[in-house]
Amino acid sequence: MKSDIDSELDQFDRKIIDALVEDGRLSITDLSEKVGLSKTPCQVRLKRLMAEGYITGFKASLDPRKFGLDHIAFAEVKLSDTREAALSEFNAAVKKIREVEECHMIAGSFDYLLKVRTADIRRYRLVLGEKISSLPHVSSTSTFVVMQSVKDRGF
Repeated sequence: MKSDIDSELDQFDRKIIDALVEDGRLSITDLSEKVGLSKTPCQVRLKRLMAEGYITGFKASLDPRKFGLDHIAFAEVKLSDTREAALSEFNAAVKKIREVEECHMIAGSFDYLLKVRTADIRRYRLVLGEKISSLPHVSSTSTFVVMQSVKDRGF
């Protein structure tokens, strides 16, 4: 079964995206060689993929361990109020916590799942107690500590 995206992107578009996910610093010359197109058509496709929002930007990929951020924990967060205004307040406040790497609203027995990266369990405990638990409308949290990351790569 094909998705709408499958019908909009052809094999060259996919090759361009895959190559840039692997190495976002490829020159247009190297990219065109890698995907099997000449430079001009490759550049036109790249600009179209960017203009249409398939490629939203380029950034440096960092190794958190080099920054002393080896500890990952996931925190389930339950809110005391889930009306739209409360959700908006929580969303705005959680974005300000540097240690929260990801925040997802969840359909289930809790409201949000946070991925939190810190130096160690002691620092996580401080972030949980001082920052996360103090977020608007938080009624309870539950923590799951990562023992090993088997696969950790974005889309």
